[in-house]
Amino acid sequence: MAEDVERILLVGMMGAGKTSVGRALGQRLGWPYLDSDEEVRRRTGRTVPQLFADRGEAAFRAEESAALAEACASTHPLVVSVAGGAVLDEANRRLIAASGLVVWLRASLATLTQRVGDGRTRPLLGADPGAALARLYPERARLYESLADLVVDVDGVPVDRVVTRIDAALRQRARSGRR
Repeated sequence: MAEDVERILLVGMMGAGKTSVGRALGQRLGWPYLDSDEEVRRRTGRTVPQLFADRGEAAFRAEESAALAEACASTHPLVVSVAGGAVLDEANRRLIAASGLVVWLRASLATLTQRVGDGRTRPLLGADPGAALARLYPERARLYESLADLVVDVDGVPVDRVVTRIDAALRQRARSGRR
């Protein structure tokens, strides 16, 4: 089914469901799963909010890039949830595009705002998560779209159905001989 794909990289805004979908997709495929935010936490011993508070956004972005590079260098099949802002860096975009099948989990601002709640664990959102998402979304959406081999709309769709849609697209790609 996904024999010709080395990696599946899930991109999208915070709240799009990359972690939930990534875990479930990894289980479905029998592949390891890596969440870049979790990898940053493992590498630094700090959560994303702690890293932002202690060392700033630039330090977080550097760690995020290092985690992404490590995941993309993996020699075994892997499902990767790419941190939402990793696409802001041109080198990261090149790496993502060259490293496997890129799936954009596209969600509306309303869905994202609902899912992130008060935004306490997401340093970029501040006191008004909806307004922050509305500010961040246009540029990031353009970048996600430019990278995406596959776009899956996730508004109102349960995780298992999102995984089924990705799995079906992988099967279709395999049948058509596309990578």
